[in-house]
Amino acid sequence: MSWIGLLIIIVCVWLALKAAGVLLKLLLWALVLFGVYWLLAPLLGLPWIL
Repeated sequence: MSWIGLLIIIVCVWLALKAAGVLLKLLLWALVLFGVYWLLAPLLGLPWIL
């Protein structure tokens, strides 16, 4: 395998890790927003999700 092939593999792995990090952050923010809604819904008279 040439050095260009190795470079492409390294860049692809790096980009995959960056994408996984972004997805994990989005998932954590969704969990935080769900928790805030869960706590504030009864106080504000909003309907329950579950």
